[in-house]
Amino acid sequence: MTELVPIELIASKIYLIRGIKVMLDRDLAELYDVETKILKRAVRRNIDRFPNDFMFELSKNEMENWRRQIGTSNGVKMGLKDEFKNLKSQIVISS
Repeated sequence: MTELVPIELIASKIYLIRGIKVMLDRDLAELYDVETKILKRAVRRNIDRFPNDFMFELSKNEMENWRRQIGTSNGVKMGLKDEFKNLKSQIVISS
C-alpha cells in the first residue's frame, strides 16, 4: 500500500513565481518517487493531456529571485546546476 505524503511536505515544495504557485520538476518527481528525467519524458510523451500553461522555464532573473525566496544563494547545495539552461521546466500547480 502506498503511504500518503504529509501536506506539510507538499506545501514546503510550492513556491510563488510570476504570481503563480509552482512546484519544481525535481520536487514533483520526488513526490512520485521517479527520476526527474523520467517525469519530464512522461510529460513530453503525453503533452496533449496537460494545459498549455502546465510548465514554463525560469528566466535568469526569476531564478535569482527564487533563490532569494528560499533563502540561499547556493544553487549547487539546492541540487541546481550553475547553468540556467539545465533548469528547463517547472511544473505549475493551479492555485
